[in-house]
Amino acid sequence: MEGDTAVPHLNDRAMRVADRIVASADDLAVTVSRVAGARVVDAGVEQRGCIAAGVLTARVCLADLGEVSIVPGRVAQTRIPAVAVHVSRVVAACMASQYAGWRISVGKYFAMASGPMRAAARKEALFEDIGCAEQPECAVGVLESADLPDATVIRHIADECRVEPDRLTLIVARTASIAGGTQIAARSVETAMHKLHELRFDLSRVVSGYGVAPLAPVAADDIAAIGRTNDAVLYGAEVTLYVDSDDETLRQIGEQLPSNTSKDYGEPFAAIFGRYDHDFYKIDPMLFSPAAVCLQNVRSGRVHRFGAVNDQVLARSFFGE
Repeated sequence: MEGDTAVPHLNDRAMRVADRIVASADDLAVTVSRVAGARVVDAGVEQRGCIAAGVLTARVCLADLGEVSIVPGRVAQTRIPAVAVHVSRVVAACMASQYAGWRISVGKYFAMASGPMRAAARKEALFEDIGCAEQPECAVGVLESADLPDATVIRHIADECRVEPDRLTLIVARTASIAGGTQIAARSVETAMHKLHELRFDLSRVVSGYGVAPLAPVAADDIAAIGRTNDAVLYGAEVTLYVDSDDETLRQIGEQLPSNTSKDYGEPFAAIFGRYDHDFYKIDPMLFSPAAVCLQNVRSGRVHRFGAVNDQVLARSFFGE
């Protein structure tokens, strides 16, 4: 079995960060409400939210097993913020928690769900590979959605997580929001890990990860925001993974890792998305990778570099150049 199954209480760890968001709601420009007993934080649906709210939301996604910070960034000679993330328990943080692998579809409501509540629901085949399943007393998740969940949605999620609704906390932000864009930009390492999983690499060999991606400008609507936030990772993210493996394996796997190995690489994601009728599943899955990946072999000391940032596509996406 791949992965690190020795990290307990992912939901408990995330709940401590969620409590901090709730306690600082006014300062973070978010609101907190009770829906069917569950605690729902609006971090970017009807509320404005902020970068700090996005950083804390990213930490919830990671079950607080990673450090998330804002660092200086640059795209085509323009200074913009970037989001850096450092993760040590990479499989548990990125794959069991942060990966947006749970599609919530209840009636007309739809959301992509992240966070450690996924380890409680275990709706994805991924958990058969990585372990990290939980039976928590509380559940915490992040919903990427343009709408806040109603009572029916809350009861559905609580049932799937096997907790009472009053033990459930959800943080919700649309893609076209400051917090939503920030937590997506914090997925650079997770994107590399997911690509490695798709390539059938043993994820337990990844010792640690660091990544940085530009924070995309907030778009006017969610479709445009999906384009920009994906471009931030596909064309702008740079990831370093510390791996315990042999160098030939790392060379072979590394050549397949960056987004530029995909047949769909080369134009802004909005154009690619439109060409496939806004259906993610029609897009070449090999596209969903960081722009550049550096594999540092902790066994041999050798460093393997692949891919590159594409400022030209980023400038078209972010600034219309």
